[in-house]
Amino acid sequence: MPDTATAQARTCPLDEGYAREVRSLLYHAYRHEPTFAWLFEAQRPGYERRLRVMVREWVRQHFYLQLPAVGLLLQDRLIGVALIVPPQRRLGVADSWAWRLRMMLGTGLRCTRRYLDYQAALAGCLPGEPVHMLPLLGVHPQFQGQHHGEQLLQAVHDWCAEDPSTEGVVLDTGNAHYLAFYQRQGYQEIGEIAVGPIRERVFFHPNPESSRVANL
Repeated sequence: MPDTATAQARTCPLDEGYAREVRSLLYHAYRHEPTFAWLFEAQRPGYERRLRVMVREWVRQHFYLQLPAVGLLLQDRLIGVALIVPPQRRLGVADSWAWRLRMMLGTGLRCTRRYLDYQAALAGCLPGEPVHMLPLLGVHPQFQGQHHGEQLLQAVHDWCAEDPSTEGVVLDTGNAHYLAFYQRQGYQEIGEIAVGPIRERVFFHPNPESSRVANL
Protein backbone atom coordinates (compact mmCIF):
# COMPACT_ATOMS: atom_id res chain seq x y z
CA MET A 1 0.00 0.00 0.00
CA PRO A 2 1.40 3.47 -0.89
CA ASP A 3 2.60 5.66 1.95
CA THR A 4 -0.04 8.36 2.54
CA ALA A 5 2.64 10.71 3.87
CA THR A 6 4.32 10.83 0.44
CA ALA A 7 1.35 10.21 -1.89
CA GLN A 8 0.21 13.17 -4.00
CA ALA A 9 -3.21 14.55 -3.21
CA ARG A 10 -5.49 15.55 -6.06
CA THR A 11 -8.27 18.10 -6.28
CA CYS A 12 -11.69 17.63 -7.82
CA PRO A 13 -15.17 19.18 -7.79
CA LEU A 14 -17.60 17.55 -5.35
CA ASP A 15 -21.31 16.84 -5.62
CA GLU A 16 -23.90 15.49 -3.19
CA GLY A 17 -22.48 12.00 -3.59
CA TYR A 18 -19.69 13.15 -1.27
CA ALA A 19 -22.08 14.68 1.29
CA ARG A 20 -21.46 12.13 4.04
CA GLU A 21 -17.67 12.44 3.74
CA VAL A 22 -17.91 16.22 3.61
CA ARG A 23 -20.01 16.30 6.79
CA SER A 24 -17.59 14.06 8.67
CA LEU A 25 -14.53 16.04 7.59
CA LEU A 26 -16.01 19.44 8.43
CA TYR A 27 -17.20 18.25 11.83
CA HIS A 28 -13.68 17.17 12.74
CA ALA A 29 -12.17 20.33 11.24
CA TYR A 30 -14.45 22.68 13.25
CA ARG A 31 -14.87 20.67 16.44
CA HIS A 32 -12.33 22.70 18.41
CA GLU A 33 -12.72 26.05 16.65
CA PRO A 34 -13.37 28.86 19.16
CA THR A 35 -16.04 30.57 17.06
CA PHE A 36 -18.17 27.46 16.78
CA ALA A 37 -17.54 26.54 20.39
CA TRP A 38 -19.17 29.84 21.39
CA LEU A 39 -21.94 29.75 18.79
CA PHE A 40 -23.06 26.27 19.83
CA GLU A 41 -22.26 26.52 23.54
CA ALA A 42 -19.46 24.04 24.06
CA GLN A 43 -19.66 24.64 27.82
CA ARG A 44 -22.93 22.75 28.17
CA PRO A 45 -23.82 19.14 27.29
CA GLY A 46 -24.76 18.34 23.72
CA TYR A 47 -22.21 20.57 21.96
CA GLU A 48 -20.94 17.86 19.60
CA ARG A 49 -24.49 16.96 18.61
CA ARG A 50 -25.38 20.60 17.92
CA LEU A 51 -22.23 21.06 15.85
CA ARG A 52 -23.02 17.93 13.85
CA VAL A 53 -26.52 19.25 13.18
CA MET A 54 -25.18 22.57 11.92
CA VAL A 55 -22.65 20.88 9.62
CA ARG A 56 -25.20 18.34 8.38
CA GLU A 57 -27.85 20.93 7.60
CA TRP A 58 -25.44 23.37 5.98
CA VAL A 59 -23.94 20.69 3.73
CA ARG A 60 -27.39 19.35 2.85
CA GLN A 61 -28.66 22.78 1.82
CA HIS A 62 -25.42 23.66 0.02
CA PHE A 63 -25.71 20.69 -2.29
CA TYR A 64 -29.51 21.08 -2.57
CA LEU A 65 -28.87 24.58 -3.96
CA GLN A 66 -26.25 23.06 -6.29
CA LEU A 67 -23.54 25.33 -4.96
CA PRO A 68 -19.96 24.38 -5.85
CA ALA A 69 -17.47 22.56 -3.65
CA VAL A 70 -13.83 21.65 -4.16
CA GLY A 71 -12.31 18.58 -2.55
CA LEU A 72 -8.81 17.30 -1.87
CA LEU A 73 -8.44 13.54 -2.14
CA LEU A 74 -5.58 11.33 -1.05
CA GLN A 75 -5.84 7.77 -2.33
CA ASP A 76 -9.58 8.37 -2.82
CA ARG A 77 -10.02 9.54 0.77
CA LEU A 78 -11.45 13.02 1.18
CA ILE A 79 -8.96 14.95 3.32
CA GLY A 80 -9.90 18.54 2.52
CA VAL A 81 -12.94 20.45 1.33
CA ALA A 82 -14.01 24.01 0.56
CA LEU A 83 -17.66 24.98 0.12
CA ILE A 84 -18.00 27.92 -2.27
CA VAL A 85 -20.73 30.52 -2.68
CA PRO A 86 -20.43 32.44 -5.99
CA PRO A 87 -21.32 36.15 -6.07
CA GLN A 88 -24.43 35.45 -8.15
CA ARG A 89 -25.80 33.20 -5.37
CA ARG A 90 -25.66 35.55 -2.41
CA LEU A 91 -29.08 34.27 -1.26
CA GLY A 92 -27.77 31.02 0.05
CA VAL A 93 -28.04 28.44 2.78
CA ALA A 94 -28.84 30.69 5.74
CA ASP A 95 -31.64 32.42 3.82
CA SER A 96 -33.67 29.22 3.57
CA TRP A 97 -36.59 29.01 6.02
CA ALA A 98 -36.48 25.21 5.80
CA TRP A 99 -32.82 25.29 6.87
CA ARG A 100 -33.60 27.69 9.72
CA LEU A 101 -36.40 25.44 10.98
CA ARG A 102 -34.15 22.37 10.94
CA MET A 103 -31.47 24.35 12.75
CA MET A 104 -33.89 25.44 15.48
CA LEU A 105 -35.12 21.89 15.95
CA GLY A 106 -31.59 20.48 16.04
CA THR A 107 -29.54 23.15 17.85
CA GLY A 108 -32.17 25.23 19.67
CA LEU A 109 -33.47 28.74 19.15
CA ARG A 110 -30.62 30.49 20.97
CA CYS A 111 -27.83 28.80 19.00
CA THR A 112 -29.68 29.38 15.72
CA ARG A 113 -30.04 33.06 16.53
CA ARG A 114 -26.34 33.28 17.38
CA TYR A 115 -25.43 31.66 14.09
CA LEU A 116 -27.72 33.94 12.07
CA ASP A 117 -26.35 37.02 13.84
CA TYR A 118 -22.83 35.83 12.99
CA GLN A 119 -23.79 35.39 9.33
CA ALA A 120 -25.40 38.85 9.21
CA ALA A 121 -22.32 40.49 10.75
CA LEU A 122 -20.10 38.69 8.27
CA ALA A 123 -22.23 39.88 5.35
CA GLY A 124 -21.72 43.44 6.56
CA CYS A 125 -17.95 43.06 6.14
CA LEU A 126 -18.06 42.00 2.50
CA PRO A 127 -16.34 44.31 0.02
CA GLY A 128 -18.50 46.20 -2.43
CA GLU A 129 -17.29 44.28 -5.46
CA PRO A 130 -18.60 40.76 -6.25
CA VAL A 131 -16.66 38.02 -4.51
CA HIS A 132 -16.76 34.30 -3.89
CA MET A 133 -17.24 33.27 -0.27
CA LEU A 134 -15.96 30.20 1.57
CA PRO A 135 -18.48 29.58 4.38
CA LEU A 136 -16.88 26.28 5.44
CA LEU A 137 -13.50 24.81 4.57
CA GLY A 138 -10.94 22.62 6.23
CA VAL A 139 -8.38 19.86 6.11
CA HIS A 140 -8.92 16.82 8.29
CA PRO A 141 -6.84 17.16 11.49
CA GLN A 142 -4.93 13.93 10.66
CA PHE A 143 -3.57 15.59 7.50
CA GLN A 144 -2.86 19.10 8.71
CA GLY A 145 0.69 20.42 8.68
CA GLN A 146 1.51 18.64 5.41
CA HIS A 147 0.85 21.57 3.01
CA HIS A 148 -2.56 20.23 2.03
CA GLY A 149 -4.17 23.50 3.12
CA GLU A 150 -2.04 25.41 0.61
CA GLN A 151 -3.01 22.98 -2.14
CA LEU A 152 -6.71 23.23 -1.30
CA LEU A 153 -6.71 27.03 -1.31
CA GLN A 154 -4.78 27.16 -4.58
CA ALA A 155 -7.41 24.87 -6.14
CA VAL A 156 -10.13 27.22 -4.86
CA HIS A 157 -8.33 30.27 -6.26
CA ASP A 158 -7.87 28.58 -9.64
CA TRP A 159 -11.55 27.58 -9.72
CA CYS A 160 -12.79 31.04 -8.79
CA ALA A 161 -10.45 32.74 -11.28
CA GLU A 162 -12.39 31.05 -14.09
CA ASP A 163 -15.39 33.24 -13.21
CA PRO A 164 -15.01 36.67 -14.87
CA SER A 165 -17.68 38.17 -12.58
CA THR A 166 -15.65 37.84 -9.36
CA GLU A 167 -12.97 40.04 -7.87
CA GLY A 168 -11.67 37.44 -5.44
CA VAL A 169 -12.36 35.18 -2.47
CA VAL A 170 -13.51 35.99 1.09
CA LEU A 171 -13.18 33.79 4.17
CA ASP A 172 -13.17 34.34 7.92
CA THR A 173 -11.65 32.80 11.02
CA GLY A 174 -11.73 33.28 14.77
CA ASN A 175 -8.68 31.09 15.29
CA ALA A 176 -5.51 33.15 15.71
CA HIS A 177 -3.48 30.08 14.75
CA TYR A 178 -4.52 30.52 11.10
CA LEU A 179 -3.88 34.25 10.70
CA ALA A 180 -0.28 33.97 9.51
CA PHE A 181 -1.19 31.04 7.27
CA TYR A 182 -3.84 33.01 5.39
CA GLN A 183 -1.53 35.99 5.05
CA ARG A 184 1.15 33.75 3.53
CA GLN A 185 -1.42 32.60 0.97
CA GLY A 186 -1.98 36.18 -0.16
CA TYR A 187 -5.04 37.06 1.94
CA GLN A 188 -5.54 40.60 3.23
CA GLU A 189 -7.50 41.35 6.39
CA ILE A 190 -10.47 43.56 5.49
CA GLY A 191 -12.58 43.51 8.63
CA GLU A 192 -13.29 42.17 12.08
CA ILE A 193 -16.51 41.18 13.83
CA ALA A 194 -17.30 40.22 17.40
CA VAL A 195 -18.72 36.73 17.85
CA GLY A 196 -19.36 36.80 21.57
CA PRO A 197 -15.86 37.05 23.07
CA ILE A 198 -14.24 35.89 19.80
CA ARG A 199 -12.56 38.28 17.36
CA GLU A 200 -13.51 36.95 13.95
CA ARG A 201 -11.20 38.21 11.21
CA VAL A 202 -12.43 38.57 7.63
CA PHE A 203 -9.91 38.04 4.81
CA PHE A 204 -9.91 38.78 1.09
CA HIS A 205 -7.78 37.21 -1.64
CA PRO A 206 -7.88 39.14 -4.94
CA ASN A 207 -8.69 37.17 -8.04
CA PRO A 208 -5.39 36.79 -9.94
CA GLU A 209 -7.21 37.14 -13.27
CA SER A 210 -8.87 40.37 -12.11
CA SER A 211 -5.50 41.70 -10.92
CA ARG A 212 -3.90 40.81 -14.25
CA VAL A 213 -6.62 42.54 -16.28
CA ALA A 214 -6.46 45.64 -14.06
CA ASN A 215 -2.72 45.94 -14.72
CA LEU A 216 -2.98 45.71 -18.53
